[in-house]
Amino acid sequence: MVQEKEKEEKEKKTAAGRRKMKPKAEHPKAAPAKEEVAVPVAAPVPVAHPPAAEAATHKVSPPPPEEPKPETKAEHKTEKVEKKKRKAAHKKTQRVFVARGKRKESVARATIQSGKGVIRVNRLSISSLPNPYVREIIREPLRYLGPEANEIDLSVNVKGGGMMGQAQAARTAIANALVLYFDQMNLRQKFIEIDRSLVIEDTRRVETKKFRGPKARARFQKSYR
Repeated sequence: MVQEKEKEEKEKKTAAGRRKMKPKAEHPKAAPAKEEVAVPVAAPVPVAHPPAAEAATHKVSPPPPEEPKPETKAEHKTEKVEKKKRKAAHKKTQRVFVARGKRKESVARATIQSGKGVIRVNRLSISSLPNPYVREIIREPLRYLGPEANEIDLSVNVKGGGMMGQAQAARTAIANALVLYFDQMNLRQKFIEIDRSLVIEDTRRVETKKFRGPKARARFQKSYR
């Protein structure tokens, strides 16, 4: 009986203790989604523009100046090319002719253009040639021209052959260049009447050497003494 009473007292104490304890906080339940309500949009209110006098007094500030962009290499090159084209367009067009002359193994090409009467042979002035006879051969076509010889520049390039062959080839090249430059003076006919070799190349060539001799026709001599 005593034991049963003790059990009842213990059960009463545990029940009282449970009542004193606070209940645990429950997790909040998700609130139900609210229904969207359509709000009426108000009509746009017209804006009153200022009168013309007020608009005239109102000044708009100009936009800030843009910073210059650095030029690229390609743009710089194109600008240079355009400048060269403009300079070339302003310059007067010059008449330039190139003529050829041959003699034996020598070949000469003469370039003629407007100038001050300067004559150059292989980039050297004609006055620097030591042989006066060679200088006169090269200048011969200019003697038949007249005062117009002081209004042109001649540049002759010669190669091959010897000294006299180069001089005669340069003479023919200069004569043909004068014929092309002064096309209205009929110089070709004049040169042919004076000396045909001035404008017509010499087709003769040295005969080739044969065996049994030192040259084309000569034979080696044999002595029986």
